[in-house]
Amino acid sequence: MKEVQAILFDLDGVITDTAEYHYLAWKKLARELGIEIDRTFNEQLKGVSRIDSLEKILAYGNRLQDFTREEKEALANKKNELYKKMITNITPADLLPGIKEFLEEVKQANLKTGIASASKNAFRVIDYLQVGDYFDIIVDAAKVEKGKPDPEIFLKGADQLGVDYCTCIGIEDAAAGIKAIKSAGMFAVGIGSRTELKEADIILSSTNELTLETILPAYKNTSAAQ
Repeated sequence: MKEVQAILFDLDGVITDTAEYHYLAWKKLARELGIEIDRTFNEQLKGVSRIDSLEKILAYGNRLQDFTREEKEALANKKNELYKKMITNITPADLLPGIKEFLEEVKQANLKTGIASASKNAFRVIDYLQVGDYFDIIVDAAKVEKGKPDPEIFLKGADQLGVDYCTCIGIEDAAAGIKAIKSAGMFAVGIGSRTELKEADIILSSTNELTLETILPAYKNTSAAQ
């Protein structure tokens, strides 16, 4: 059994909750296109890349064939500009409950850390939250070709940290992210719904429950069983 060497974090819904800003930006853009989306539909967009999210919205509104690739890129960029204006108000107070303490604990345990988020604004958000010192790397989503549930972003994270995939723990709040972690051969910690995140190795109801005392024994038990 190999010891844990690194923990890779999703950003939205794990470190901070910018999901609301994503939702409001997508909702505004969709409405301009004559498409109404609600919070239930928005669950499909969590952890998904910007262009894939747009295509889901266009398909939902039966407008998928109405735009060229270039027009879709322009729409995706428009959404991003809306989102960037909204997140300028983020401060360290927007860290999710227990996250600062968990990051402290992880650093004290000398585990490597990284952000594996589909957000191309991850660097900016981490800066606003003032937690950059807790992360060894942030995977640049702009250089990731395949979005979650493809494992590429988690594999890149492990490669940048120089650790074996099987020694990594990934933390996610979205089903697509959990699938990506498992496909990468990593141990998956889900934050949220037991129904939606059923493929995770361990599921916690909130970030407040994140402790090494909670997740390391589960990792060891899973590794020993393999």
